[in-house]
Amino acid sequence: MLIKLKGGRVYDPANGVDGEVRDIYVRDGRIVAADQSAKVDAEYDVTGRVVMAGAIDPHTHIGGGKMTIARMMLPEDHRGDEIHRTALTRSATGFAVPSTLAAGYRYAEMGYTAGFEPAMLPANARQAHMEMGDTPMIDKGAFVMLGSDDFLLRQMAARQDFEAIKDYIAWTMHAAQAIAVKVVNPGGISAFKFNQRKLDLDESHAHYGVTPRDVLRTLSRGLKELGVTHPLHVHGCNLGVPGNVSTTLDTIRAMEGLPVHLTHIQFHSYGTEGDQKFSSGAAQVAELINQHANISIDVGQILFGQTCTASGDSMRQYGNTKSAHPKKWVVMDIECDAGCGVVPMKYKDKSFVNALQWAIGLEIFLLVDDPWRVFLTTDHPNGAPFTTYPHLIRLLMDKGFRRDMMQKIHPDAQKASILASLDREYTLYDIAIMTRAGPARSLGLADRGHLAPGAWGDITVYKDDADRERMFTTPEYVFKNGELIVRDGRIVKVVQGATHVARPDYDRNIEKSLQSYFSKYHTVSLQNFKVHDDEIIEHDKGSIVVQPTGARV
Repeated sequence: MLIKLKGGRVYDPANGVDGEVRDIYVRDGRIVAADQSAKVDAEYDVTGRVVMAGAIDPHTHIGGGKMTIARMMLPEDHRGDEIHRTALTRSATGFAVPSTLAAGYRYAEMGYTAGFEPAMLPANARQAHMEMGDTPMIDKGAFVMLGSDDFLLRQMAARQDFEAIKDYIAWTMHAAQAIAVKVVNPGGISAFKFNQRKLDLDESHAHYGVTPRDVLRTLSRGLKELGVTHPLHVHGCNLGVPGNVSTTLDTIRAMEGLPVHLTHIQFHSYGTEGDQKFSSGAAQVAELINQHANISIDVGQILFGQTCTASGDSMRQYGNTKSAHPKKWVVMDIECDAGCGVVPMKYKDKSFVNALQWAIGLEIFLLVDDPWRVFLTTDHPNGAPFTTYPHLIRLLMDKGFRRDMMQKIHPDAQKASILASLDREYTLYDIAIMTRAGPARSLGLADRGHLAPGAWGDITVYKDDADRERMFTTPEYVFKNGELIVRDGRIVKVVQGATHVARPDYDRNIEKSLQSYFSKYHTVSLQNFKVHDDEIIEHDKGSIVVQPTGARV
């Protein structure tokens, strides 16, 4: 079947296309070169419309134990935002922490065709994949957490051969069916179990004697040598702590050119200036990022309203419990692995701290020069639900609207921010980079995030509207693998996306030491720990896409 999208203004940064009027052809799910002699089976006149690849969220918490806990502890979040059953869709609910079904439907309705869970514990990988498998409409993938797990810290403390450490990293990616690796508060979640309440970049773990710097450099080097495309995904030390900007700057320098992705960096860009000992470090962070091409970031923008923070960083989530709204929380340990903390949060525009956090995120967006190294996120749901993305896009594209919004925040936060002086406005081309081409390139999705022949037909068509929030809220058409799934913001067909994984080579002999370790310390066997292909392909009714990795170094 041949589909033609006629006359749209195409924004395809991966191929240098900036608003050119073009026709796009899709045959059997993939984009193909124009063939004027071919019979077109379905034509869509998109003249005057904005055409982009389907959007990709590179950091969204949509699967795993922490989300299940959040849904259970927040029944109030279920009410008032229901999706009622139709002939196509099933009942779903939830706003800050939507159910799996609601997440898939709402992503598609906004023009997104892929979303990646950034914090999958190896011990909880099966549940994470089950929840992602239950999320319709979009492609998925997950980043497996390492860096506070007992086995790795034992390897590092014993100064094991680096090849063995690489084997363990690769084995974990295979066992958990992961596309990338994330480190959360490197070593700090483990240190919390030994009664340490902080762990700075060069502070030694009380039991293992390793530092966060050691963990970061070990994992980043290991992934680089294994050929994994996405760099180490780093949730750094001291999240949310005033003064943590110095740790963030030191972390960037510490990598010495090794590739890393610093996630939700807004939460790591706080100074201690001023009467309230809380200030913006955005300018310092952005300046250093601009100087270091090995660094990419996502922002983790906070937006005002009720949400829920959910993180593997049990150390920092324990510190956040005093700010819980409503007043309930869960912080838990996970055997031999890491931890989990779920704390509901309400960000208020009249709160000095919350208002300045809002401004800090926007400052970072506007001060980092290269949109290829900045991805649009709210760290869903930690900064705000992903459904707020259209509002965030308008803040970035419309300086007048941004300044109007700034007048509504706490007056002391206005004075403490340089936001009002920043005139930059993102273009549609920039937005296409941040939400499509950039994440696809970073994750190694060679046939997603662009519109050249050979790419899958994941395409979003918008009515051009000066109100960019309205424009990005309700696409006119969304195609998934060449099938029309959304028309005028409403689902017209329910589909199931693929799961993306990376499988770097490793020496299978690592399982000898792992078998002994599991027998001695784990309550689950080594074989049951692994997530097998058929659990995704058959049970979740999806498919697996293996992303290529480079040769082992």
